[in-house]
Amino acid sequence: MLVKEQTKSSETFTAKNGTQVTIRPVTIKDSKGIVDAVAEIVAEGTFLQKESARTEEEEQQFIQEMKENDNMYVVVDIDGKVSGLARVIRGSLEMKQHTGLFRTWLTSNAQGKGIGKKLMNYTFNWCKTNHLHKLCLTVFASNEIALELYKKAGFVVEGIQKEQVCLKGKYDDEVFMAYFFKSGGENK
Repeated sequence: MLVKEQTKSSETFTAKNGTQVTIRPVTIKDSKGIVDAVAEIVAEGTFLQKESARTEEEEQQFIQEMKENDNMYVVVDIDGKVSGLARVIRGSLEMKQHTGLFRTWLTSNAQGKGIGKKLMNYTFNWCKTNHLHKLCLTVFASNEIALELYKKAGFVVEGIQKEQVCLKGKYDDEVFMAYFFKSGGENK
């Protein structure tokens, strides 16, 4: 069995626009901020694989489950407001505990400021500390900004599900990507 370690560290940095940003482990107190931010993102765009936000109570339960299962769940904190998050859900079966499923998003006020890259580096460090071999994600083909960010970070395309989703009346492909920490897929 893999040794599971929790990374409790926070990272504070200055974004490209001069804003102070902190990436830190989520707490139960963040549940309302997460729910509000998810509702904002669902309302404005198409790239989040959610159609509605959880209730505050559901989010609190999810936070607790993430902690109990030694998964990564961090928020992007800008001026005390949740402006994004990242999470890694480990494979639940023993045979898949070397893998993690990565999900991330940023509100519009946090986009285009280098925060996504910092969040990716934080996630990579957490995965290495916790002995993950492979980090997986999916992204819609039309989300070109995210797709390029992932490719630059060293993710490789593992497959494409053609016309997997219908966004605002248009079909879009879902791209499956992975980053390998200890073998050929690593670009670092």
